[in-house]
Amino acid sequence: MSTGKVLLGVLGGVAAGALLGVLMAPAKGKDTRAKISKKGKDGADSLKTSVNEFLNTISEKFEEVKGEVTEFAEKAKTRAEELK
Repeated sequence: MSTGKVLLGVLGGVAAGALLGVLMAPAKGKDTRAKISKKGKDGADSLKTSVNEFLNTISEKFEEVKGEVTEFAEKAKTRAEELK
């Protein structure tokens, strides 16, 4: 199972648990709606942070591989010129 799917599953479970917890709590409708709104914003911020971290990791890996491929290509070109 990929890390992205696990992360989405965990975040979905947390969001569902928070929503059920707020809905089951004995509070006024106005207070409950405010709590739901806050939890939604917190969840969105958390998801945004996680996605940004994931994208940064992917970008770093891409740049690393790109450098390795460039280095390999340069070595291959040098070797080919030596063989001429």
